[in-house]
Amino acid sequence: MTKTLTRLLLLPLLGVISLSAFANFSFLKQEPQVLPVDQAYLFDFRQQDNALQLTWNMAGDEYYLYQEKFVLNVEVDGSAELGPIQFPSPVIHTDEFFGDQPVYFNDVTLTIPVLEAQGDAAVTVTYQGCLDKVLCYPPTKQTVYLSAVAPNDGVLAGAAAGAPVAPQTQQDGLAALLAGDGLLLPLLTFFGLGILLAFTPCVFPMYPILTGIIAGQGKKLSTGKAFALSMTYVQGMALTYSLLGLVVASAGVKYQAALQSPAVLIGLAILFVVLSLSMFGLYNLQLPSSLQGKLANAQNQQKGGSFVGVFVMGLISGLVASPCTTAPLSGALIYVAQSGDLVLGGLALYALSMGMGLPLLLLGTSGGKLLPRAGAWMETIKHIFGFLLIAVSIMMLDRLWPGTVMDVIWAIWGVGLAGYLLHQNKKTDFSWMQTVRNVVIVLGLFASVSYGFHAVMNRGETVASAQHAVQFVKVKTLEDLEREVAKAGAEGKTVMLDLYADWCVACKDFEHKTFPRPEVTARTDKMVMLQADVTANDAQDIELLEAYQVLGLPTLLFFTPQGEELSQLRVTGFMGPGPFASHLDAVLAQ
Repeated sequence: MTKTLTRLLLLPLLGVISLSAFANFSFLKQEPQVLPVDQAYLFDFRQQDNALQLTWNMAGDEYYLYQEKFVLNVEVDGSAELGPIQFPSPVIHTDEFFGDQPVYFNDVTLTIPVLEAQGDAAVTVTYQGCLDKVLCYPPTKQTVYLSAVAPNDGVLAGAAAGAPVAPQTQQDGLAALLAGDGLLLPLLTFFGLGILLAFTPCVFPMYPILTGIIAGQGKKLSTGKAFALSMTYVQGMALTYSLLGLVVASAGVKYQAALQSPAVLIGLAILFVVLSLSMFGLYNLQLPSSLQGKLANAQNQQKGGSFVGVFVMGLISGLVASPCTTAPLSGALIYVAQSGDLVLGGLALYALSMGMGLPLLLLGTSGGKLLPRAGAWMETIKHIFGFLLIAVSIMMLDRLWPGTVMDVIWAIWGVGLAGYLLHQNKKTDFSWMQTVRNVVIVLGLFASVSYGFHAVMNRGETVASAQHAVQFVKVKTLEDLEREVAKAGAEGKTVMLDLYADWCVACKDFEHKTFPRPEVTARTDKMVMLQADVTANDAQDIELLEAYQVLGLPTLLFFTPQGEELSQLRVTGFMGPGPFASHLDAVLAQ
């Protein structure tokens, strides 16, 4: 037992060492990618009254721009007078081209006062940057056309005088945390955020899976064995979740969507139903008799007790949480996508997964003590966990066919569970506790019947209410989106694009919990609301997602009346009504 516990305690450490070891193999290192200058330094500009803001977002941590190489020139085809450039604080960097120089990494926004400008004035900005220790780009020019500005003294409003263009979103802040110096703080932060995510709906299905494994051990489950099994399960879940995150960040959301396709979800649902049948005693998942004899180990007689089997179950269970895109997950994905640093990104995802797995580990370990050891109670608990595994299957199918049909299936499940518990409770000795249990179970039975009845009776009302709450214009292709954005621009309206999929649980949370709220509709009524359903994951969906480098769902994009995406205000992951309303205020202020 001591050896087993030692091996299981080393699993997280070995996972970290394995990920870190990738960096020591030259053929796996991510060499800096030399990009064309317009891709290495993504340029954008914005003029608000007499403040001109020029922004560059760099493709990776190795790219930088020289402060002293920024030069402004007014073109001859217009009349404009500009004040001096207002620079943010630079970083002193030593390179082989120019020695010690003030430079900017990651991104930089310059603010220029416009003292006067005619409507046809154009300004050319020249800049130069380098890819660290690889090459230095030649000076590059961008032309900016100004809106008319009456003569003024060049004093800028406080909001425009060097302040950020927009508030930083949580996911971008977490990506910046990973890009900063140090490793311990970012990993501890992601571990802590993972603990919070452990209590979200996407992780809930894992609890009955793990507890079903623990319950399947029967009478002789020690605390040490329960801990070992739980740790093995959590490691499998963490590995799947981390690897899927790296795949999505490196290759795009289309692979995440493929894992949530009907074939995969139906397959998982069938798997969990099959596993539930073993909890009901219909069969035992066991190794061939020849192998059983060789191993001579009772724990291998049941799949739930095999460390390899539990690890595989953890791998599969990682798919359950994979469609949930949260701010911490998005932050790690953004960092990986922008920097290409698979090692640090993988460690962040692993820390996040282990945080999500900590409550699972505590639950599984305590199960070794708290679960009854023998008798009918043990069998009853195994049967209850069988019902919970069926609930996981229903959750899988709920991503495919949400609505009245699934509500009725949930009601039938509730009635079945309540009926079973009533039957079992009758076998117990008559006492006040038996009466209390009967009352609680009957209330649960009534609630299940009532839930199904209301789901059927209120079907039309619910649909009508949802349609009344938010009026979306449906778009399918990139051309559809561009046409609708241009149309909204002609009306002077801001655009919100909701990227939705049936398999995205948080997308439905937006639809039912956030969008219909009065504080949200008061703001969305001033906008053009577009929605693209990418459930099919066909070529047109993939083209749209890749055009805007979408890393996961739900994702909400915002466009100004001028047709520019407010990338710094993009929302990835669920937001409640209050925070989302405040976010929309920031969007409408642009």
